[in-house]
Amino acid sequence: MKSYQKLTTAVPQLGTCQVEEDGATPTPTSRGKLAPWWVGSGLLVAAVLLSALTVWVLRQVSRGWPGPELPPKCLLVPESHRFDCYPERRVVVTQELCESRGCCFIETPPPVGGKRGVPWCFYPPDFPSYTLESLNQTALGMVGLLVRREKAYYPRDIETLRLDVEFETDTRLHIKITDAANPRYEVPLEVPRVTKRAENPIYSLDFSRDPFGVLLRRRVTGTVLLNTTVAPLIFADQFLQIATSLPSRFLYGLGEHRGTLLHSLDWNTLTLWARDVSPTESFNLYGAHPFYLLMEEGGDAHGVFLLNSNAIEVALQPAPGLTWRTIGGVLDFYIFLGPDPNMVIQQYQEVIGFPAMPPLWALGFHLCRWGYGSSNETWQTVRAMRNYQIPQDAQWNDIDYMDGYRDFTLDPQKFASLPSLVDDLHKHGQRYVMILDPGISSTNPHGSYWPFDEGLRRGLFLNTTQGQPLIGQVWPGFTAFADFSNPDTHQWWLENLQRFHAHVPFDGLWIDMNEPSNFMDGSEEGCPPGELDSPPYTPAVLGDSLSAKTVCASAKQKASVHYNLHNLYGLMEAKATARALIQIRGKRPFVISRSTFPSQGQYSGHWLGDNRSQWKDMYYSIPGLLSFSLFGIPLVGADICGFSGSTSEELCTRWMQLGAFYPFARNHNTQNEKAQDPAAFSPAARTAMKDVLLTRYSLLPFLYTLFHRAHLQGDTVARPLFFEFPRDVATLGLDRQFLWGQSLLVTPVLEPGVDSVTGYVPQGVWYDFYTGSSVNSSGEMLKMSAPLEHLNLHVREGAILPTQKPETTSKATQGNPLRLIVALSSSATAWGDLFWDDGESLDTFEQGRYSYLVFNVTQNIFTSTVLHASTEATEVTIGMVSIFGVQEPPSKVLLNGQEKPFSYLDNQVLTVSDLGLSLSQGFSLQWL
Repeated sequence: MKSYQKLTTAVPQLGTCQVEEDGATPTPTSRGKLAPWWVGSGLLVAAVLLSALTVWVLRQVSRGWPGPELPPKCLLVPESHRFDCYPERRVVVTQELCESRGCCFIETPPPVGGKRGVPWCFYPPDFPSYTLESLNQTALGMVGLLVRREKAYYPRDIETLRLDVEFETDTRLHIKITDAANPRYEVPLEVPRVTKRAENPIYSLDFSRDPFGVLLRRRVTGTVLLNTTVAPLIFADQFLQIATSLPSRFLYGLGEHRGTLLHSLDWNTLTLWARDVSPTESFNLYGAHPFYLLMEEGGDAHGVFLLNSNAIEVALQPAPGLTWRTIGGVLDFYIFLGPDPNMVIQQYQEVIGFPAMPPLWALGFHLCRWGYGSSNETWQTVRAMRNYQIPQDAQWNDIDYMDGYRDFTLDPQKFASLPSLVDDLHKHGQRYVMILDPGISSTNPHGSYWPFDEGLRRGLFLNTTQGQPLIGQVWPGFTAFADFSNPDTHQWWLENLQRFHAHVPFDGLWIDMNEPSNFMDGSEEGCPPGELDSPPYTPAVLGDSLSAKTVCASAKQKASVHYNLHNLYGLMEAKATARALIQIRGKRPFVISRSTFPSQGQYSGHWLGDNRSQWKDMYYSIPGLLSFSLFGIPLVGADICGFSGSTSEELCTRWMQLGAFYPFARNHNTQNEKAQDPAAFSPAARTAMKDVLLTRYSLLPFLYTLFHRAHLQGDTVARPLFFEFPRDVATLGLDRQFLWGQSLLVTPVLEPGVDSVTGYVPQGVWYDFYTGSSVNSSGEMLKMSAPLEHLNLHVREGAILPTQKPETTSKATQGNPLRLIVALSSSATAWGDLFWDDGESLDTFEQGRYSYLVFNVTQNIFTSTVLHASTEATEVTIGMVSIFGVQEPPSKVLLNGQEKPFSYLDNQVLTVSDLGLSLSQGFSLQWL
C-alpha cells in the first residue's frame, strides 16, 4: 500500500496518471520513477517536511512523548495535517474506538473556549482507500473506475465507483464520483450540458492511481488547487468524504453562517442543513450553499461547488486543508478557475443560473413590522412616512394580518381595511408585500378552510412513512407541509394566491419558515426508527438531530425523501411563488425567501433572518450580504435596526445609513417593541434617515444598472473590496466596508458613541461622493469624519455614476432628470454605463425593450453613446454633468460644439447644468 502524500502544494507521488498539456489522452507515469514535475523540487519538499517534523517532534518531547507503542507512521503526521478519522460529536474518542477504525490516536491539549481542536484520532498515511483501476478518454474528458478492496468503517461501503471528468470550458472542470453499479439520488438542478471538450484549459489535471487522488493545478503559476491524496476517499451509502489541501488560507463562502467574511481555518467546522434559528455564530442557519471561493497567493482565485443537497459538513484545518462530508447523494464537483474573483462568481452562475432582474420598486425602501396590530395602524405608519416626505416604495405586513395565522386568510376585524390600504398604496405609486408560511393549518372543520381541504384531496402534503400527511406545529397550531417538489403543488399554490389576490391585490411575497420550520422535532408523533432519521453519521447540526425543529428526514415527497430534499425546500417554494406571481400580475416577480439553495437568485432575494437590535448584528450583516453576493443571490439585506430587542436612536440611525446601501433595504421589527420606522424618531434622527434614503434613491439608476449586469452576466452588486483589488493582501480580510459595483465605496459607522470612522482606502484617487473632493491613497487606513448625520461614500477614479434627482418613490424618481457624476482617473479618463427600461415588465432585455448607454471620457471630452434605445428613454432627460478631478479651470465648455455655461469649484469640480438632453440622444461635452 502506497503512502498518502503529505499536505503540501507539491505534486503527487509515484504512480500517477497525467493529463497532457494539450488535454489529450492521459498517460500513466512510470512506477518507480520520478514524474517530470517532481524533478528539481523534491529536495526542497523533503527539506520542508523534515524541518516541520523536527519542530513537531521537539514539541512532543516538551509535552511528554506519547509512548513507545505508537506506530512510527503516526508520528510522521504533523498536527495541522491530521485529518479527522472520528468526527462524531457527543462521543469521547478513546484509543480503543480510534484504533478500531484503523487510525492513529494521539491526545493533544483541548483548545481554549470549548472549540474543537487537533483531532486525537486521525488517518495514518497508509489508510486503505480506492484504487484507480482504469481510465479511458471520452469525447468530453475521461471516465474511470475506482475500486476499494478493504472496507472502511461505515455501513454499506460502495466498493466500485465511477469517475466522470468533463473539461467543460477553459475555466470550468466537472468531476463526478458515484456508484458504478446502482443509481443514487442526485440534485434535480438544471445545469449546462456541454457538447465539446475545452480546447485550451487554463488548468492541468493529474491522478494518483493507488491510492486514488485528484491533483489540479493552475497552468500559468503551477499552483496546486486540489490535492485529494491527503486523506482517504470514503464512499458509503450514508457517509461520503473527500479531503483536499488548499493553496492558501483565504477562503470564503460555505453558507449560511454568521461570522466574518474570511473563514477561520483553525479547526473550524461549517454545517449545511437548513435550520430556523436566530443568526448565531457557529450554528447552521437558514440556507445551504456548498460553494467556496479561495484567493491564491498572487491574487488569482478559484471556486469549488459541490452539487449535493444532503446534510453537509465542511471541516477546515490550518494545514491548510478542507474535508467535505455528506450523508447522501453523490460527489459532484464543479471547479471554476477564474482567474480573478469576479470571473469565478460569473463562472459559478453559468452553472447555477444568473439572478432574475428585479423590478425597480424592489430597490426602493421597504418598511415592515410584526405587531402593527391592524391595517389602520399600518396605514398610519405609511401616512407618517409621507407626511415627513421620507422615501418608501413598499409597505409589508407580517403574520398578524392573517386570521388565526392561517395562510390565505385575513383577520376580519383588525385588518378589514387592508384592501383599501393596498389601493391607497397603489394610488401613491407604492407597493404591498405580505408574508406566507408553508405550514398549512390542519385542524379546521372540514369544508371551512379550502387550502388544507384541497391540498389533502390532491395529495399535496409531505407524508409520513405510513402515507399519511405529516403533522407538525407552526404559527396556526397543527399544520401539514406543502410538498413543493410536486408540480401539482405549484398549481394549488397558484390557485390559493389567485383567490387571495382577488381580495387583496398584493405586489410581492415574503416566504418565511421554509427550512421548513417546525415548533416540534419531526412531527406530533415523533419520527420512526430507521437510518433516515437516525443515520450512521449525523453532521454537526444544531440540536444533534436532522429533525431538530423541522420535519422527519424520512418524510415522503414526490421527488424523493425529505432526507435528500430538505435543503431544497426553500428553493422549490421560491420557484413556485415566483411563477405564480408572474401568472397573476404579468410583471417581474418580487419574492424574498428565508431559506435558500444554489440557483435561487433566479427566483428570489433573501434577507438574513431574525437578527437582533445590537451593534454586532449590524456589523455581521456586511459579511452576510457579501457572502450571498458570492452565492448568486444579489438581492439581499438584513433587517435594518434589528428585528428582535429594542433599538436605540443612535443604533437605528447608523443602521439606516448602512441599510440604505443593502441591495435589498427593509426596516423590520418584532412585536411588543417600540416602533423603529424613521417617522418614530426625533427630528434630527428622522432627517438623517431621510437624507440617506434620498441618497439611495438618487443612486437608483446606478444600482439598477448593476442588477442588470448581475442578471446578464453574473456580476456582483454589493462586492468585497478584494474583488476589485485582489493583489492587495490588505483587502482580503476586510468586511466592515464594501463596494457597490466597481466604484462606490461604502464605509459605515459600526460602533456607538463615535464621530469618526477608520476605513481602508485602496490605492488610487477616490472622490467624496457628496463634494467631489479627492483623496489620493497609497492603500492605507484613513480616519474619516462621521458625525451622526453622515455616511462616508467615495467614488473610485475612472468611474461614471448615473444618478437622478430623488423623490419619495422609485416611480416618481424615474421621471426626473439624470445627473452624471464623472470621477476622472489620474490620466483624466472615465467610463460608465446605464441600463434603462420601464422598471417592471418581463424580459425587457431579452425582447429588446430597453435602452443602454455607455459614457466615456478621454482628452477632456465626455461622450454619451446610445447603443440601444427604447421609447422609455425619450421620456427622461440628462440635466447635469458633474466632473470630479478637473485639474485646471476651463476657459469654456462646449456641448455638441456649442458653448455652454458652467461652474468650477476650488476642489476641482466642474459642473454643467440645465442640459435638457434626451436620454435617447448621444452627445459630447468638451472642456477647454
